[in-house]
Amino acid sequence: MAKKIAQSGGVVVIGLGRFGKSLADELERDDVQVLAIDQDPKLVQDLAGRWTHVVQADSTDLQAMEQLGVGDFSKAVIGIGSNLEASVLTAFVLRKLGVSDLWAKAVTTSQGEILEQVGVSHVVRPEHAMGKRVAHLVRGRMQDYIEFDDGYAIVKTAPPPSILGRTLAEAGVRQKYGVTIVGIKTVGKDFSYATPTSVVSEGDLIIVSGERRKVEAFSDHD
Repeated sequence: MAKKIAQSGGVVVIGLGRFGKSLADELERDDVQVLAIDQDPKLVQDLAGRWTHVVQADSTDLQAMEQLGVGDFSKAVIGIGSNLEASVLTAFVLRKLGVSDLWAKAVTTSQGEILEQVGVSHVVRPEHAMGKRVAHLVRGRMQDYIEFDDGYAIVKTAPPPSILGRTLAEAGVRQKYGVTIVGIKTVGKDFSYATPTSVVSEGDLIIVSGERRKVEAFSDHD
């Protein structure tokens, strides 16, 4: 069963708390098969049939993971955030089995650093990331916000009044604010990519990219 899931491009999800369950649901909603693992037998029983394959096992046990065929997968997500020892040992086991693309949930910065040291490719701090994102959204015009590790950000926001009714070239957005408007969404019309001759009107939404601080300053500009 595991080999078949792996060959289809499936993903191992270990730790079926809120994060793990939500992740597995989204993956299968996108037609990605999931091998879901948790050491709690009652939880596994309650979740039986929810995804492609749900199994009870100790993810820190190398032999148990090997028997489940976890080594056949190229991608796995560790959703064990509250137990540092189990999270790190699970990452160690998966790396030893040859899983190349490892994702793991971390509760703290130090936990994330330790996970990276044992070979986790991507450390996710969902509560921290969501807190930062909501903080940006409640500040002003922003309606969506994505920040990347290198300080680059993309936001969906209402346009500042200073650029309304003018082409982007006339407004000099890139020269004055150091950001790029990449798209415009007008009510009742399809999304359109922005050009120097595009005109932003009141009620439009714009997609803006650039350095985080510059994007934030532009969004707050009157």
